[in-house]
Order: sequence, then C-alpha cells, then structure tokens
Amino acid sequence: MGRAEARRAQNSTRTTKGKKPKKTGIRRFFTWKKLLAYFVGLIALGAGAFVALYLYVDVPDSKTATKLQSNIYKLSNGTVVARTGQVNREEVPLDKIPKNIQNAVVAAENKNFWTDPGVDVKGTARGILNTVMGRGKQGGSTITQQYVKNSYLSQEQTVTRKVKELIISLKVQQKFDKKDILAGYLNTSYYGRNAYGIQAASRAYYQKDVDKLTLEEGAYLAALLQAPSQYDWTVATDDGKKNAQNRWNYVLDKMVEMKWLTADKRKDMKFEVPKDPKPPKGMSGQNGYLVKAAEQEIERVLRAQGRSESDLAAGGWTITLSIDPAKQKELEKAVYQQVTRKLDPQARKVDAYAQVGAASVDRKTGRVVALYGGQDYLKHFSNNATREDYQPASTFKPLIFASALQNEAKNENGQRITAGTIYDGTSKRPVRGGDTAFAPENEDDVSYGPVTVQESMNKSINSAFAQMAVDVGLAKVKKTAVDMGMNGKAGNFEEVPAMSLGSMGASPLRMAGAYATLANHGKKVTPTLVASVTRNGGQKLDMPDPIGSQVLDRTNADNVTQILKGVVNDGTAKVVQNATYAVAGKTGTSDDNKSAWFAGYTPGLVTTVGMFGEGPGGKQVPLTNTGGHDGRINGGGYPAEIWADYMGEAADGDTEFDLETDEAAVVPPPPAPPASSQPSTQPSHTPSATPSRQSQSPSPGGSSKPPSQQPSPPPASQSAKPPKPPTPSNKPSPSTGGGGADGGTVPNGGRVDPKD
Repeated sequence: MGRAEARRAQNSTRTTKGKKPKKTGIRRFFTWKKLLAYFVGLIALGAGAFVALYLYVDVPDSKTATKLQSNIYKLSNGTVVARTGQVNREEVPLDKIPKNIQNAVVAAENKNFWTDPGVDVKGTARGILNTVMGRGKQGGSTITQQYVKNSYLSQEQTVTRKVKELIISLKVQQKFDKKDILAGYLNTSYYGRNAYGIQAASRAYYQKDVDKLTLEEGAYLAALLQAPSQYDWTVATDDGKKNAQNRWNYVLDKMVEMKWLTADKRKDMKFEVPKDPKPPKGMSGQNGYLVKAAEQEIERVLRAQGRSESDLAAGGWTITLSIDPAKQKELEKAVYQQVTRKLDPQARKVDAYAQVGAASVDRKTGRVVALYGGQDYLKHFSNNATREDYQPASTFKPLIFASALQNEAKNENGQRITAGTIYDGTSKRPVRGGDTAFAPENEDDVSYGPVTVQESMNKSINSAFAQMAVDVGLAKVKKTAVDMGMNGKAGNFEEVPAMSLGSMGASPLRMAGAYATLANHGKKVTPTLVASVTRNGGQKLDMPDPIGSQVLDRTNADNVTQILKGVVNDGTAKVVQNATYAVAGKTGTSDDNKSAWFAGYTPGLVTTVGMFGEGPGGKQVPLTNTGGHDGRINGGGYPAEIWADYMGEAADGDTEFDLETDEAAVVPPPPAPPASSQPSTQPSHTPSATPSRQSQSPSPGGSSKPPSQQPSPPPASQSAKPPKPPTPSNKPSPSTGGGGADGGTVPNGGRVDPKD
C-alpha cells in the first residue's frame, strides 16, 4: 500500500469513528423503532377489525332457547327407543324470584355482575387461546356472556362463536338493563333434569314454585349451574355429592363476602337434599336405563371436549345405541326366567330387595350389545348395570393374577407366579410381607393344604390370593386393575390387603370392561353404549374409540383366560359349561352376601351379571334366602344361571379361544371322572372335615350331583343355536352338599368359595 492510500484509509477511519455500522439482512427489519411501529400497527389493525365486526354483528332477533328440540334414541337396527329433551321451561318475572335466590346465583357465577361492563375480555381471550390450542373449556364468562350464549348462540366451542359472544354481549349490555339481563339468564340457564330456567328447576328438584324456595334450596340450584348432571343428588356419585356440597358452601360463603348474607345466619344453614325426579314418559322398562346411560356417556365426552352438557339437552340430536335388539331381548328374558319370576315379595321380605344388573360387550369392538339396569326405570332409578357401590368380590381375583404375570412377580420363596405356583390355602393364615395385618377366612373357615394357583382360582381361596396380592405389590395390583378398566369410582380404592377380596366398589359394566380386556388379548376395552351421535345439519360428535392400547402382554392376558377356563371346567362355575362354546369366567360372592357375581366370556362376547341386596333408602342388605333359596346366594347361583341362559342364546362367532399361552402344559384340562370314581382324599385338596352348616341344602348356583352324574348337553349338530347348560337338580346328593359359595360342587359337601 502506498502513502496516499494509507492516508485515505486513515481519514476514512476517523470519519466513521463513533458511528454504528449499518445493519444488513433480516436484522434491518427488527430495530426497536420498527418493532414499536409493528406493535402499534397491530393494535390499530386489531381495533379496526373489532370495530368492523362490532358494526357487522347484530343481536339476533330470535332466541335459540325457544327452539329446543327433542333428542331421538335408536337401537342398532334403527328402532326408536325414546324421544327426550322436550322443552321444560317456564319464564317468570324477576320480581317473582326472591332477592336472596338472585343473590345466590350472582354470588356463584359472577359476583361483580352489577358493576362489570358485561364482558370479561381477559377471560374471553384466554378461552379463545385455549380453543385454538385445543385445551378445552375455560371459565371466565360473565352472566351477560352466558345469557347471550344461552339465548342467541349455540354451545359449540369455536373461536367464531366466542368472538360473536363478546360483541353481542357488549351490545346487550348497552341495550338492556342489568335486571333484564339477570332475568333472562335465570330463565334460560340449564339446571339438569331437562329443566331450563329457575322456575322449571325449582319444580324439578323441590316440587315447588321458585317464590317458595328457601335460601338453602336456592343455593343448591345456583350450585347446579356449574355441573348439572354431576351435582344432581339422585344420580350423583359419592364424589359428585361431595363436590355439590362444596359448591353449595362456596355459594353461601360468597354471599357473606358480598354482604348479602350475615355470618350468623350462614353458620346455621344446612344442606337441603332435593327430591327424586318425577319419571318422564316413554322411559319405562329398560328404555330409561339405556337413555340415561347413553346421556351420561355423551356428557362425559362433551366435558372432555370442553363443551357444555347443555348442548345435549338443547336437543336436535339423533343418538344411535350399540344395543342389539335380539340380544337385549334375550338378556331381559334370562333375568325374568332365572330370577324375577321366582321372587315373591309378599311371601318373603328379602325378595323385595333383590336387584339384578348386567352388561354384555362385544370384545372385538367394545360395543355394549345388551344392558339390564333393573326391572323398571320408572320404579327404580338407579341403574344396576352402572352403579358402583357394591363389592365385586372374587371376580377381582383374576386381575391379581394378571398383575402377577404382567409384573413377573415372585412368591415368598422366590418362584415366578404362574398357574402352577404353590400357595398355602390355610384359612385365617396371616399374610406375610405386608404393612397391614391381615388373616382372611376362607368360606366356612375351610382349610386346604398346599394348592396351586389354578386350584386356588377354581375354589376361590381367600388366603392364597391375599398373599399373592402382597407378593405382587398392592400398588402394582391396583395399577393393573385401573389399566384394565377399573377407573372412575371403581379405581378409588385403598391399597390394603383386603382389596384382594374385591372389597372396592364396581359396576357390572366396569367389570365387563376389565374382563373384555382379558378376552381381547390384553388390549384395553372401554365398553361403549353410544355408536354415533349426529345433529340436524350433519354435525357429528366425535366419540372415543372403545378399543385402546395394549395394557397386558398378549401371553399374560391369554394365560389368565386359560386359568379361568379351569374355573368353568372344574371349579365354582360349572353351571355355565357349554358343549358348543369355550367359556372362561369367575364367580364372586361378597361379605355378608350383599352381592353375588358372575363375570365370564366366550371367544366373542363378554357378559357380567351382578345381583345386589338393596334395602330401604338404598341400604345394602344380605341376599340370603332370596327366591326361596335356602342360604347364601352365590355367584354360581342366580348370576351364573342368568349368564348361562342368556349366553346360550346370544353367543355367536368363534367357538374356541385363540390363545397364545404358556400355561397349557402347567394346567391341563381336567379329565372327566368315571361314574364310579370316588372323591379325592388327597390332603392338599380336601377341605376340613367339619361339615358345612348348609351342607344338606342344595345351592341354586351349583349342581347337587357330582360331576360324573351331570346330564350332558345335546351335541351342537342337534341345534342351530348354542345349547343351554343343564339345569341343576333340586335334590341333594348323599355324596355332595350344596354348591360352593359361588356355586361349584366339591367332595364331602365342603363349600369352596370365600367369604369375601
């Protein structure tokens, strides 16, 4: 470089010293000045768009609340079961609604209603964002916005609807007085029981006009607005009732906060339990159970999708159920033949307390093909197929074994638990290894020597399964049960050794799901009653797939099926044997005989039958001597007989299980004993010599003849339909006593099922 060039370079450096170099590329668009300009421009653009929308969107002339339609419920063949949702609404002027009831609603839903601008911009923006991101429903709407949604718009959760709600709310706020808005809200809100408006709700829940309501009653109606069906006292779960009372307390506490109620009066207030609903027309027999179960299923889906359950109540939906009319008819017929016709409440008080519930599920699709909720919905509102307040008893034991296999659990001696693993069948044997002392008694305090898991399942031996549950780990057993379908209330049970005896609550539908998961080779089945839901104009509600993920390895699930075949072949469930179809299943009889169960399946169809003793006020009572039966009502009695009668007509498809099992060599099918064979005297399999107190009385659940004397069903070639199993004799055999607690027969009259 020459001297001249050096001087020019030096001068250039001096002139640029202290100046920042110019930004190049994309960076030149992101100076702070430009960012500020972008922000201001965006606000201006948004404001302009909002002004345009404000001018464009008008308050509709007609109200959607006056256009409510019926919902139509159909069976799988198109037969209409019921039409529901006819408008139950009566408008009343605001001055007929007591001021304290008005305050209760405002306190519950929007305590600043009287002073707010009618909209909650922050809450609405949050709701729009969550809708866009698929997070579901979020609270934040004012009473004005809820009134607009109820009166002028649909319940769908879309950005368009939310924006319209905001704009119309602003216009309504300017157009109407606050009192008019509150009156409109109170007269259009949904309170459950198909009641729109507070007057209809007052009649539905307390059978009085709104102006006769006490504050305690009004506070309950205000609480209902948050979750009408979940807080309806008549059908609510225990958690639902607890949440309803918590919400009721919240309403009254907010009234105190707003100085609309004194603290002295508040502390003396007691919750007023509402009256049972009056039965709607067209819901007699099984129709009401089917419709209500379908409604509950749809409402769960709506809540999961962030939508209001009032969307269903608004009507216009066509709901197609998965119920197969032929199978439904056979299930109802089986209950009548095996139980109902044998009941005589006039002669036997206990007969008035007998309740039957059943659910039948296609294991491949998860569809509920038949459901029995009780004798008549108009006479007994509780759905016996979905109620979860009775113990499933020994039907829980297969889930313990499933957990043992899935977790590769070992027994006390370090041996892997399989069908051939030996356990101690001694009655009242203390469980070892647990944190809680537990020594369960076997049925009739019968003790057994060392027994395999297969024999323990066949005879439903308490002591063996109580120890197995601890060997596996109680938390692991519970997780397996929940994974298989015992979620909801059925999954809210304590991790204590007593759970091994099925001491939690469960419904026939829940247990059908758990057993369907076994039948479906470990893929979770969530029984679904609703096949499709469509609305006028082609709108369709997306229902979840009943078939879920693999929750048990196929081999493990099939191993459980293999062991449950043994219960039918040589255990407490012999009454359900069928010459045409392979059967797997388990009996169950609860403590104090308050419930009796049979849960079982053929290769294609899973059915669970529960029988419950329900006394006055819903109190659980023993089933003992029901139907003229002398003694306990066992799972192998009425429930298994209903199952066999129904499945003999309903089962179709594959006749043999397609199993991938490694238990076949361990548990060979039992050979049929010759007619001259004598009962085994092997100490490890022989019950205590102490005779059963009922050994001279036959059990309706089990055969009174030894297996060798059972009549054989006709061969399959003689009947187009699967033959029904033989009807047990009513005469006791001198060589056997009555059936086991779950209905099987064993040598020397010993009863083998647990006192769960």
